[in-house]
Amino acid sequence: MPHLRLWFAPERMRDEGGTPDYRFSLANERTFLAWIRTAVALVVGGFAVGLFLTGLWAPVRIGTALTLLAAGALVALRAMHHWVRCERAVRRGEELPVSRFPVLLSLVVGMVGLVMLAVVLSRWGEG
Repeated sequence: MPHLRLWFAPERMRDEGGTPDYRFSLANERTFLAWIRTAVALVVGGFAVGLFLTGLWAPVRIGTALTLLAAGALVALRAMHHWVRCERAVRRGEELPVSRFPVLLSLVVGMVGLVMLAVVLSRWGEG
């Protein structure tokens, strides 16, 4: 897998095409960092749900925590993969790659949000 070797040897990226306008590389890096912030938020959210919502029914609490933790790990890995793919495309003068991953992430976060909304509403009257 050619992308994977670039994860651990980014200096080899120079072998891919020509040197692009640095603004494109910096924009790609900002996008990468945004994905990493999203990954960190998901991991922290999963950690918080798993450890601090002890009054929540255990299967819901554990399922939600594991979903958030797995999503965070997946987003972090996907961020690196996407950065490499985009950097290669920019250096080669190709179109940027498209991905269905943002849709998947949106669906997972949306489903977790709906589960948490149901939990909050079900506990609204309990004081």
